[in-house]
Amino acid sequence: MDLDSLRFDEKGLIPAVVVDAHSKKVLTVAYMNRESLEISIRERRTCFWSRSRRELWRKGETSGNVQHIVSITADCDRDALTVLVEKDGPACHTGEDSCFFNTVWENDELHEFSLDGLMELISGRKTEKKEGSYTTYLFEKGLDKILKKVGEESTEVIVAAKNNDNGETIYEIADLTYHVMVLMIEMGISLEDIRRELASRHVIDKKTKQETSTAAK
Repeated sequence: MDLDSLRFDEKGLIPAVVVDAHSKKVLTVAYMNRESLEISIRERRTCFWSRSRRELWRKGETSGNVQHIVSITADCDRDALTVLVEKDGPACHTGEDSCFFNTVWENDELHEFSLDGLMELISGRKTEKKEGSYTTYLFEKGLDKILKKVGEESTEVIVAAKNNDNGETIYEIADLTYHVMVLMIEMGISLEDIRRELASRHVIDKKTKQETSTAAK
């Protein structure tokens, strides 16, 4: 898209909604001018225009929490941007993962599920023990108990799949996923660690496919 087709406001700015490429969580809302947008595209990392300091601001230049750009998309009116990023650290200056962490209202009947949210819940059961909680029980029993459960759930997944029972296999995979996440919290491993590992394998697999295709010619 030609940048000249974008509609900057009377101050020469355009809002940029920054979104985590993996979790799809909104990280922050900032502003770009033509120069900062060009820098962002050229350097493949977010650069904004600070309205308070009235200067260019490369995210992470002091904190190290750089945001690597995956894509930039304009809305239908071309007066707002969505910037999909892979981040090196928290997006918020408070240390929070996202700037949007103050809940104003939540519908009790319509809860949005995410693996990130489940990880936060599981982590909370370790730091703030809840009486009667199975998750807290696992943490109290320690690594050996958690590993035993991971082994048991892995076996149950295999049995369900061998029986060609999709419903039971889904159920057991969910159980296994939960216990693996408990293990991750116990060992200090984050979802971001796993995403990075999978992403690195995706790049390797893509290169392998390209090399195979070239060799075939």
